[in-house]
Parts: sequence; C-alpha cells; structure tokens
Amino acid sequence: MKDYYGYKNKICIVTGAASGIGKATVELLIDLNAEVYALDINRIELPGIKKFIEVDLNNKESIDKAMQEVPSHIDSFFGVAGLSGATTNYYKTFTVNYIANKYITEEYLKKRMSYGGTIAYVTSTGGLYWDKYKDEFEKFTNAKTWNEMIDILHNQAKEDTLGIMAYPLSKRALNYYMAKLAIELGPKKIRVNSLLPGSTNTGMKKEFEAEAGGMESLIAETGTAQRLATPEEIAKPLIFLNSDMASFITGLPLIVDSGANTMVILKQKKDRMNMKVGSKIFNLGIIQKQLAKQLMPLQQDSQKESTQEETEIL
Repeated sequence: MKDYYGYKNKICIVTGAASGIGKATVELLIDLNAEVYALDINRIELPGIKKFIEVDLNNKESIDKAMQEVPSHIDSFFGVAGLSGATTNYYKTFTVNYIANKYITEEYLKKRMSYGGTIAYVTSTGGLYWDKYKDEFEKFTNAKTWNEMIDILHNQAKEDTLGIMAYPLSKRALNYYMAKLAIELGPKKIRVNSLLPGSTNTGMKKEFEAEAGGMESLIAETGTAQRLATPEEIAKPLIFLNSDMASFITGLPLIVDSGANTMVILKQKKDRMNMKVGSKIFNLGIIQKQLAKQLMPLQQDSQKESTQEETEIL
C-alpha cells in the first residue's frame, strides 16, 4: 500500500507525549513508521518511540537541554502539551501553552526544518476569536525572545492570578502566531497549522468540568455528538495536518468539535467565547474569588485524592 501520509522515517517531535492527545499522536506516528521523539515532563514507556526526552516547558533551560537531544534536522513538530489553568497559576499556564511553543519554533524549528517541514499546534476552541481580539496578545507575537515574552506576561497579570483566564488568551495567541508564521514560512515550503479541539476525555477532564460548572454543562458544549471526544479522535486530524495528505493546507485553524461552533454560527447554541479574556480586570480580588469558588469542587477532589493516597501509604 502506498504511504499516503508520508511519515515513514520522518523525524517527528511530539510534546505532551505521555498522556491524552499527545500519547495518541505518538502511537499513530509509530504505526506510520515515523521516528518519534517523545517530550514530556512525565516519563513515557511506549514500544517503538525513538527516544523519550524529559522536559519542563515552563523552563527555558530545560527546553534548550531537551532540544539538544533531538536530531539537527526535524521534519514534523506536534505542539500538543498544554495546561488548563485550573490548577496552575497565570504565568505557568501561559508559558507552557504559548511561550514554550513560540520559543521552540523561533530558536529551533526555523533553523532545523527545510522544504516540506510541517508544524501543528494543538490550541483549543477556547482560542476562537483570535482574529477579533488580537490587540490583547499581539504584543506577545511581536516579542523576539523568551525574556521579552516573560516581561510582557508579568505586565499582563500577577503571578498568583488564577490560570483559568490565561488558558483562552494563550490559545488565541497561539492561533494568531500560527497564522502569521504560516505566511512567513510559506516561501520556504514549510506548512504551519493549528488544531482546535472541543472538549476531550483526557487527564484534564476534571479541570474542564470544574471550569464549566459540572459535567452536564461541559457535555452541553460538545456539539452534535453530546459526548467528549476521545484522544484518538483529536490525534487523527492532527496527524493529517502534518502529513503529505494535507500538502496544500497551511495557515488553517482546524476546528474539531463535532459541530459545536457551527451551531453557534447558526444561532442554535449560545456563544460563550465572543468576549475579551486578557483584560486586567480579571486580576481584581473580587473576580479572583469568583473564579476560585468555581474551581472549588476540583480542589476538594484533589484533597480527597491526596488523603486517599496518604491512607494507602500508611
């Protein structure tokens, strides 16, 4: 059978490879005979990967060290790793979701990719309206270095600000960066796209459930399927975007949400994303208290799990 996807012997880098969409992506790439370098802060044990590389995407030095362990030539990059912001602060959430992806791209991918290279970032339907509200994050796109982006981030919010609002801002910023990058790298025949998943059954399910106000509310946002997507259902179109099958596709924010956004467009569903998310008003104590209250069920579950683990140890 012809290798339609064109991954055989290709050097593929996957972040967030230890679980969820990242792990499903790695498994598919292995089946397609790619050489997979799996990056994550947690160890991954999967037969067929070329190499596991530990990395903390919240740390520039850790990223630099990890990228020295991958080949000097890279064919495809899958930026899957991300944080919901429900259990991490504003700085860490935005850094992992956006700054790390841009830094890897600017410092390494641009230098190690040649004709036919492909880049795909996993963003989110939480990153819709990236074109409408670009004034909130365009400064991050214009920043040239890691330190410049960190300085802008520190001006954006306080360190202890809850990460829940950094999530949609970071995803919008990454979609916008993807679009500009696709035009920039087009003459070099390097394609760049992003995948915008709807609610997916990953390890962050409880976090998104808490943010939505319960599982019923989360399911209500899932479009015609009325269920969460499986990691494999998101990984498959991601694999497509970076493959030879999508050779004429670049600059595309591909929405994979079982029609949820289409229902919004047709006014069959309430639009909850058409709003500014980067305003400093979210730093105010009263807003932070409301968000913390919304996340309380998640914190209670975490406390129960910790107590259970301590009991089992004793």
